[in-house]
Amino acid sequence: MDVITVTLCLLITTSLCFIIPKAIKQRYSNLPPGPTPLPVIGSLHLLGTKPHKSLAKLAQTHGPIMTLKLGQITAIVISSASAARLVLQKQDHLFANRSVPDSLQACDHGKLSVAWIPLSPKWRELRKICSTYIFSSQKMEANSHLMMQKVEELIADVRKKCTAEEPVLIGEAAFKTSMNLLSRVILSTDLADGESEASREFKKSFWDIMELGGSPNLVDFFPWLERVDPQRIRARMEPHCLKMLSLMDRLIDQRLARRAEEASGFDKEKDVLDSLLDIMQDSNEVLTRNEMNHLLQDLFVAGTDTTASTLEWAMSEVLKNPEIYSKAKSELEQVTGKGKPVQDADVALLPYLQAIVNETLRLHPPTPLLLPRKTLEAVELSGFTVPKGAQVMVNAWAIGRDSTTWDDPECFKPERFLGSNVSFVGGNFEVIPFGGGRRICPGLQMAVKMLQSMLGSLINCFDWKLEDGQSPEDVDMDDKFGITLQKSHPLKAIPSPVRGFL
Repeated sequence: MDVITVTLCLLITTSLCFIIPKAIKQRYSNLPPGPTPLPVIGSLHLLGTKPHKSLAKLAQTHGPIMTLKLGQITAIVISSASAARLVLQKQDHLFANRSVPDSLQACDHGKLSVAWIPLSPKWRELRKICSTYIFSSQKMEANSHLMMQKVEELIADVRKKCTAEEPVLIGEAAFKTSMNLLSRVILSTDLADGESEASREFKKSFWDIMELGGSPNLVDFFPWLERVDPQRIRARMEPHCLKMLSLMDRLIDQRLARRAEEASGFDKEKDVLDSLLDIMQDSNEVLTRNEMNHLLQDLFVAGTDTTASTLEWAMSEVLKNPEIYSKAKSELEQVTGKGKPVQDADVALLPYLQAIVNETLRLHPPTPLLLPRKTLEAVELSGFTVPKGAQVMVNAWAIGRDSTTWDDPECFKPERFLGSNVSFVGGNFEVIPFGGGRRICPGLQMAVKMLQSMLGSLINCFDWKLEDGQSPEDVDMDDKFGITLQKSHPLKAIPSPVRGFL
């Protein structure tokens, strides 16, 4: 017998001891409806490789509040705006804690990350730091010139492709721009540029973390396997987390040395890292160096690939729909001027561009099941009982395609957002790509601004065609599930300069 067979036999035998008593007990409880689970594995076999789609289909049969037994885990799946409002707003305090994937326990990240730690005074302190020193309106306004600089660098990179008549990998170009904007705002350096050792280390560790973090893990469904880590996902994640944290440590050491020089006359405009160091030196109880390292890792992992993948989806939808492409180009030419990058002040005058971004986020939310939540006690939800320790998943992908909320939900129609008051912040739950409630993504305003500026500039500065003579209907819109919702086939498009602006 091979190792996998032995592991599965042990898994089945041991799990029966845990699952059967709980199954008997829960059979008579007031759980929401759901598919009948199989012994041991429950409904794991129903998830497939695209759980956001599988769960949406199951919800059509079992309802917008649904129970699934996933191994040992009781999962409650939310698939409608009204149910999401209950979880993310009206009863937010009861559902605000996280169910942390085992892979993210590497280097104790799940215990130190602002995205994953439970509600607590420490969480409130870290969240306040993010809101005040990184993503506040004042900070974003102060850094608007950096955003414009990075967009202009993106345009310059694409112009080189025009000269060489080469296709552009849209997602890759967007990733570089997003990463360099964040690293410039936070660290005053470009982490995605050049072939320096630090840059190579960072990019490799980043992609390894994304790949492992998005891999299905038996431990997440059978917690008793935590000590065994049968797929070695957490063990393999550890060195990549250590490398990224070590890089952050080195950058902090370099900055502390520069700050020491500042006392001798060295002067430099403060960035986010300077602000964090000020907080740490004022009070180590508010922010320790270890917490700072993990916060920086959170910012880069959460803020780059999500933006890059969304931009790639937006460009795919625009190139797949020539009429939408033409309308966007016309609006941009009238407001921004033909062939010019989009300025921050232009965006308010570009409602169709904003609508394209909103419609992209409706159809292609970057984290389709949001970050999982966990109940610390039994909770009453819409007449059902959510048991203590249940994992709660909000299917943002399903909510954005709910036919009871949206007309032609599978169709890409930016016009549905023109004149609409639906927004990602506030009381609307029909589209929730950034979550909601007290744990809503703190960087959503920055992400949306970056998306609008990059997308508008790419459309306005170039004429685009698909490679190999493909027609718009040939654009592949298949997705693959992971930490972020990626295109199965990366978008490649050939740019040509708008006349007079090469």
